Amino acid sequence: MGLFSPLNPRLAPWPGLRVWVIGASTGIGAATAGALLAAGARVTLSARSSDKLVSVAHGHARARIEALDFTKTDEIRAAWGRILQAWGGCDLVLVVAGTHKQMRAWELTAADADALLAVNLHGPIATVATVVPALLAQGNGAIAIVSSVAGYRGLPKALIYGASKAALINFTEALYFDLHPQGLGVYLINPGFVATPLTAGNDFTMPHLITAEAAALEILRGLERGDFEIHFPRAFTRQLKLLQLLPYRLYFAAVRKATRL
Repeated sequence: MGLFSPLNPRLAPWPGLRVWVIGASTGIGAATAGALLAAGARVTLSARSSDKLVSVAHGHARARIEALDFTKTDEIRAAWGRILQAWGGCDLVLVVAGTHKQMRAWELTAADADALLAVNLHGPIATVATVVPALLAQGNGAIAIVSSVAGYRGLPKALIYGASKAALINFTEALYFDLHPQGLGVYLINPGFVATPLTAGNDFTMPHLITAEAAALEILRGLERGDFEIHFPRAFTRQLKLLQLLPYRLYFAAVRKATRL
């Protein structure tokens, strides 16, 4: 692999590609599922709300629906079994599902922490554990996991959310070490602020806010390029990457000044 070559094997063209999108009922997942269908892919849409999935699929002939509770491993396994039976394999598993709750230290409860971790961390890990054996057996395929720039470093109001995303970034990086030599693609997707039902509840100004449709286009372009990390919007994420380099004294001061917290 050359210094500037893609970190992942090139995906086949979208027409006919088999893609499972988990978290496809709203926001980034719904927009990405729609973009994939428009590009010609075959898409299985998963989330808890079958009604919302039907709306996203919009009667498309290349869309399948597998409603599931992402926090229940047996439902993930059952859906995966039906996908393999229907398609005979899968080319890309895209895990978008996630949840968010603002939280400060004095608001922390074990129940709230467990609920966030169940969706943001345990669900993706259970999905990877479920799909990897079949992808290895078929000798190709890819896994893409949506984390967040909130996982780069600790941030106010993101006490457990940020921790879950940081763990997911670390998990996906480690996953790459194991699966890339086996010929599988591994993608880490770190969005900044995207206008979704989850971010609609934020009580602060969100810099460089983009639409879910714009996020979906960024994801498809990054997948097509074979990037490992797909992060956007670049004007925002590059600033956060610079903050990652600061020593703690300067980092804490910069974030306090920016957030006034």
